[in-house]
Amino acid sequence: MELFEIKNELEKTAKRLADFRGSLDLDTKEARIAELEQIMVAPDFWNDQQKAQSIISEANGLKDLVNEYKDLSETQENLELTYELVKEESDEELKAELESELKELIKRLNKFELQLLLSEPYDKNNAILELHPGAGGTESQDWASMLLRMYTRWAEKKGFKVETLDYLPGEEAGIKSVTLLIKGHNAYGYLKAEKGVHRLVRISPFDASGRRHTSFVSCEVMPEFNEEIEIEVRAEDIKVDTYRSSGAGGQHVNTTDSAVRITHIPTGIVVTCQSERSQIKNREKAMNMLKAKLYQKKIEEQEKELAELRGEQKEIGWGNQIRSYVFHPYSLVKDHRTNTEVGNVQAVMDGEIDIFIDAYLRSRLK
Repeated sequence: MELFEIKNELEKTAKRLADFRGSLDLDTKEARIAELEQIMVAPDFWNDQQKAQSIISEANGLKDLVNEYKDLSETQENLELTYELVKEESDEELKAELESELKELIKRLNKFELQLLLSEPYDKNNAILELHPGAGGTESQDWASMLLRMYTRWAEKKGFKVETLDYLPGEEAGIKSVTLLIKGHNAYGYLKAEKGVHRLVRISPFDASGRRHTSFVSCEVMPEFNEEIEIEVRAEDIKVDTYRSSGAGGQHVNTTDSAVRITHIPTGIVVTCQSERSQIKNREKAMNMLKAKLYQKKIEEQEKELAELRGEQKEIGWGNQIRSYVFHPYSLVKDHRTNTEVGNVQAVMDGEIDIFIDAYLRSRLK
């Protein structure tokens, strides 16, 4: 990279940081951090553990944002000083170091910009993620278990916690359905990019003839709500059933009827929760899941109305997959909404899906 190119890149990064500062409103964020820290030192702070965790998560998220911006600004200033030194002394070794650090700064700015894109009302919330295999029995159920592993790996890399709310294993392999609660700042903001149908093409390990199979799994994603949204659920509109928890893998299996299934009669929405040993806690979590689904349904209805007004035809079906994962005859993962492609299928299955999430979130701004 020539010196004039380095100078141009430094000017671009300085402008981006100035733009970020304008949209960040640092003073307001720092005032909110101070307010949350005051709440956290109150003697009764831990009386409501769920609320306490929510406050801690918000405070940590804001601190991360503010501290990262300050660190990026400091790095930018240091690189400007290094540039002046390189210009005066013509030090090739220092110039190579400057180039390397500038590339790293640009990567960090791109990542930071993505965080700033997550500004919709419930982006900061935890996410409820459900996987449901399509027709195809064992083959599609195995695909669902592969996606379960992919999202679990992704969440672990983000430092998020994963809790299994409901798990129904397949008869031979894989899973019939699974519901996860993924806890972390902006978990929903990121994972809303994954909502839709995921398609797999591979040589089936369950086919003795070694034929190629296509499998589908639908992924539903909703924000987790505690008390921050008002959705009325009337007692006469729901049917509550209890049953014995089955557990997943080596997890504790309850010997009492603690698992809870709630059916919302007007919409036909069904939610289940069996992650807690207490029936009361499972019911509370199931009600939060029901509220999330009702909220999601309301948003989808609004989007459908807008699409009809615009004359768009948006049909949700197995033919409308958001992403294809091709294992055979070639190796490729392609997101059909953004045309983003990755040739390393194994890396994607190991949780490297940020490239797709990033592209989707940026595409929504256009």
